[in-house]
Formats: sequence, structure tokens, C-alpha cells
Amino acid sequence: MDYVRTLKNNNKILSETRAHRYQTQYTADLSLKFALSGSELYQIGRRDLSIYPDSFLILNKGTYYTSKIDSDVPVESFSITFDQDFLHDFNRSYASNPTLLLDEPNGPGNFDIDFNETIYPFAGDMRFNIRHLKHHLDSGLQDELLINEYLHHCLLNYQKVYNNEVYQKAEKLNFANQSTRNEILKRLNMAKDYMYTNYNKNIMLEELSKHACLSVNHLLRTFKQAFGISPHQFLIQLRLQRARILLKTTHYSINEIVCMVGFECPSSFIRLFKTKYIVTPQKYRQVSA
Repeated sequence: MDYVRTLKNNNKILSETRAHRYQTQYTADLSLKFALSGSELYQIGRRDLSIYPDSFLILNKGTYYTSKIDSDVPVESFSITFDQDFLHDFNRSYASNPTLLLDEPNGPGNFDIDFNETIYPFAGDMRFNIRHLKHHLDSGLQDELLINEYLHHCLLNYQKVYNNEVYQKAEKLNFANQSTRNEILKRLNMAKDYMYTNYNKNIMLEELSKHACLSVNHLLRTFKQAFGISPHQFLIQLRLQRARILLKTTHYSINEIVCMVGFECPSSFIRLFKTKYIVTPQKYRQVSA
């Protein structure tokens, strides 16, 4: 369902379904981008970042980007843009001393944050919250109090995701200097984003190291520290994840899905899928139907 909702506090929600789109835009405020079905490609500078139903993207205020959809079936896009005052108040409420918040509930202070513009997993509470908000809006919800409560919880959930995907991973890196850890993780996320976008291709280790601006061995060592698995293991898990989406939402045969997600051998895919999800791909499709 297509609509644009601009709330009285200037938070904005956009829902649209398109098979083809190409547009260049500028983010006036912090935006969260979702592809609830299909996939959408975002270009930020020289970076290509594709989001699917298992992932989402965050864009900071002032980011120029191009979004592309070129699909045989319509892609369901959903985005939330947070007004700066709403975001500032949220950040202040969780960063300030409680006494200060009581004495100066709308007091001054710079609580603007530039988040890591990378692809994040869309799962758990974040997914539950966004899916429920979308359902209510599709059903014609007009209650802005309730909508803003959902948006507040969206920021809370993103805060948890950011903590897991950025802060905790940076802390796992074996470097004494905090700025070094942050820079290394930023580069590792570039390699991760490349796999998210090109998971169905034959990715070479040298390609990943080039996108991360790290040497091959430095990439291997630090990626394992931050993510707990090797780049190859990460890629296999990502392919299985995307295969699970296709099994649940499409009628492609298992052999077709094997090729679509980048596996070469159906028997290897079935074995890996069963190890990961306990059931075979065919059984998973039957249960999910």
C-alpha cells in the first residue's frame, strides 16, 4: 500500500510498492530504510548497499544517495524519517542525568549522533515493531500518539541493534586505542556490506580486502575477532538466510534457489541448510506455506 504520512511533529513515514524506480535524494533527517519484500539497491558515493527483508539501512542527516529498484515483481519499500527535534529529545533522554531531565526537561545540549551507515540485521524486536506499525498504518491508523510510541520503540530497538552491531563488535577487536577499533570496524562493515549486496556472486577474498581497505590477513584476523566467524562462514550463513526467504515467499524450485543464492551444489546446500535450520529445505517450505 502506498502512502506518505507526515506527523504533526514532522516525523515522516513512507510506504510504496514499485517494480522499477531510480531516484537520487538527500536525507534532511535521520532515515531508516526497509525492503519488506524483494530488494532495493542504495548507492552512497562509491558504495553499493542492497537491502532485503532480512536487513535494513540507516542514513544520517545530509547523506546524498541513489535508490534503485529493477525487479520482475513489485518491491515493498518502507522508510521512517525522524525529525531532528524528536531524535534530539530521544538521545537526550537516554544520555542525560535523570536529575537534569527533571530540572530541564527541554533543556539545551547537543545530542546529535552520526551512526554507522551500514546494513543492519532486521530481526527480533525491531522486525516485530516495524511489522506491527506497518500493519496498523495499512489498516488506516490515525492515532498519532500511538504512531509516535511505535517510532519511539523503533529508536529503542535500533539502539539495541547498534550496540550489538557496532559497540560490542568494536570492543572485541584487539586494539588498545578506541578510535583504531572504530576505524577497523567501519572498514570491516564495508566488507560485510559487500557480501550483503553480492552474496550470490563468486566473491574473492582479495575483493573483500580491497573494499575494506585492509590487507587480506588483517581482514581475516579482525573479521573473526569482531564477528566471531570467518568471512566465508558469514557468506554461507547469509546465503542460507536468503534461501530461507525465497523458500518461504516464492515458488522457485530448490535447484533454482541454489543458483540464485550463489551455491554450486544442491546436495551441499541441502546439507548446510539442514545443519543450520534443523529441517531440509523442502520440509521448511511445507511448514512455512
